[in-house]
Amino acid sequence: MNLFDSQRKDSSLPPFTVEYRNENAADQLAQHLAQRFLLKPYHDEIVILCIGTDRSTGDALGPLVGSKLKSRTHHLLHVYGTLEEPVHAMNLSEKLDEIRRTHPQALLIAIDACLGQFSNVGNINVADGPLKPGAGVKKDLPSVGTFHITGIVNVGGFMEYFVLQNTRLYVVMRMADIIASALFQAAVLHSGDPQRLGTATPE
Repeated sequence: MNLFDSQRKDSSLPPFTVEYRNENAADQLAQHLAQRFLLKPYHDEIVILCIGTDRSTGDALGPLVGSKLKSRTHHLLHVYGTLEEPVHAMNLSEKLDEIRRTHPQALLIAIDACLGQFSNVGNINVADGPLKPGAGVKKDLPSVGTFHITGIVNVGGFMEYFVLQNTRLYVVMRMADIIASALFQAAVLHSGDPQRLGTATPE
């Protein structure tokens, strides 16, 4: 349970997965996210918390998503965590306090990179409940998110910091493109402004 969820009882959707090589990945993810937005009664503000650091290729997924979303603004979306101002282990608690003060009723979506099995590398996953950032590299950080989006960027289980440092930038960039585009499209669909879909692909 995260700091925004203690008094909320919503309908939920099953976990969703799409592979980044799927040519319709962004559209499929956008449709799923739009459904999630509709299930939440507190959708006037949507906070996208993108966790990670640009000092590690594999861990840059969150800040890349944040920067791409910042280039395509939407009134529903409030983005924290970019390449310029990343949210990471050293400032996560501080940013959560700021979000709680500034957006007390927001739907909070946490985004982070993760490591997994070889067969799952490249998968983008959406699941209900809070994200536990840093768990893959043995860090004890606050759980966060009404629901969360993770991208499996590389194989876990051994020398996690080294693996993150040696993750292909191409994979991380493609996953960030898809997640950012899908979030923007979902916000446009949710706000009933379909003419903006022509600008839905972040640069």
